[in-house]
Amino acid sequence: MQDRRIAMDAPDGWVEEDGGKALLRSFTFKDFESAFAFLTRVAMHAEKADHHPEFTSVWNRVDFRLTSHDAGRITDRDIALARAIDGIAADSHGSHT
Repeated sequence: MQDRRIAMDAPDGWVEEDGGKALLRSFTFKDFESAFAFLTRVAMHAEKADHHPEFTSVWNRVDFRLTSHDAGRITDRDIALARAIDGIAADSHGSHT
């Protein structure tokens, strides 16, 4: 089943929600400034990719929910965005989990 394959391709640390409807992950940073800088970099990438994540940010934590609304499920675009977010997190200044 294609939906299952796509979800199984999700990078480590991302959790599948509702049987393939979305991917979830939280990142925690040392402070608000580090979390906001990370989120800004993600926003710039998402705009270029024309695929925008759902997110919340509370002080030093950023939570993402990735889904392709037009498909009503996780697609390859979400997997690519999850990988990009992981790369941005790895390159971000300050510690994160």
